[in-house]
Amino acid sequence: MFRYVHTNIIAKDHEKLIAFYKKVFHCKSIGETRDLRGEWLDKMTGISNAHIVGEHLCLPGYEEDHPTIEIFSYDEMETANVPQINRCGIAHLAFEVDDVEETLRNLLKEGGSQIGEVVKADYDDGRKAIFVYATDCEGNIIELQSWK
Repeated sequence: MFRYVHTNIIAKDHEKLIAFYKKVFHCKSIGETRDLRGEWLDKMTGISNAHIVGEHLCLPGYEEDHPTIEIFSYDEMETANVPQINRCGIAHLAFEVDDVEETLRNLLKEGGSQIGEVVKADYDDGRKAIFVYATDCEGNIIELQSWK
């Protein structure tokens, strides 16, 4: 079997970031909190005395268990580079929303920030879309999109 399971974000403050994703993107708790440590975790991460805390949140629009966004904090973390939309690697998480401008206002109110302008795009097949790049309250890049 193959299926997509989760995306992991390492947060400076997992509780604050979890609250942000619940409030802004309607992610839901599914009872999968984590407080992990032990030899198996040290071996898997390559970090001595690793300790992870956090929670899995069900993404909006999906069943109660998958896929999830996994928001964790380690006791000791490395400083990240400033996320940039054109940096190699995973660039952003995308959420389809009913109203891009309203969701952006909520995101900004909860401590996120806007990267570029809200844009409207017409596709050759007749579909229309509204897009904007923003960041969550810890600087991770988010794309908001709405289709008609």
